[in-house]
Amino acid sequence: MKLDIIKNQWLDIVFEGRNKIYGAYELRKSNTKTTVRALIIGSIVFSLAVAAPLIISLIPDSGEEEVLADKIKLTKIKLPPKKEEVKPNTPPPPPPPPKVDQVKFVKPVVAKTEEITEEPPKIVDLKEKKIGSETIKGDPDAVLTVDEPVGKGPVAEIVQEDNNVYNTAGIEVKPDFPGGMEKFYKFVGNNYKTPEEEGLKGKVYVTFVVEKDGSLTDIKVLRDIGYGTGAEAIRVLKKCPKWTPGEQNGKKVRVLYSLPITIQSAE
Repeated sequence: MKLDIIKNQWLDIVFEGRNKIYGAYELRKSNTKTTVRALIIGSIVFSLAVAAPLIISLIPDSGEEEVLADKIKLTKIKLPPKKEEVKPNTPPPPPPPPKVDQVKFVKPVVAKTEEITEEPPKIVDLKEKKIGSETIKGDPDAVLTVDEPVGKGPVAEIVQEDNNVYNTAGIEVKPDFPGGMEKFYKFVGNNYKTPEEEGLKGKVYVTFVVEKDGSLTDIKVLRDIGYGTGAEAIRVLKKCPKWTPGEQNGKKVRVLYSLPITIQSAE
């Protein structure tokens, strides 16, 4: 006997002589129907799951469109007038008309009668009128302008004064004290009053400007040793006689000068 395992004949052979009331026999007997039913249901569920997005996309959503239509409101806005752009190459406005009528001057040219395009003005038309490159109707209320003649007086040359302060190292003619620098040092030594302080020793460094007239200005103390030594140096230089000023390019100029003063008090 040929046995077909697809059909339930094999169940009778397996459960021959056994208790068929047992649940295992009934389960195996209905297994084919259960498998087919599960396969059909699974296929339907799978098909619905795959086709669900496509079905949802085809359904029109009228509710959202109505909500958006309620929220969107159209408002009319009045735009400002468009500004007219000024062209960069716009020609300037024409000049005001002159006080006296102006007649265009046409240069006489020898030509045939049929070639004449513009006749020159008559002598009567030029009476009490100006001659120009074009014909302009005058304005009797216009202001009459008169060309002033160019003067023939002497032309004054403007020379800029040199007020720069030069250094003695680069000057052509250095400033000098009357009688020489030895007399200047002697003048300072004779007029400088050393403070009465025991053991006072050091140098006072002073700078000043010899002006174009020989006077000393802008006197500054760069360093002193205290006890009024710097102020005393300024006092002496202020009473100094005028110097011979320095020169540069043949002209008198201002020159900066420096002076060290050695102080040695009596012990």
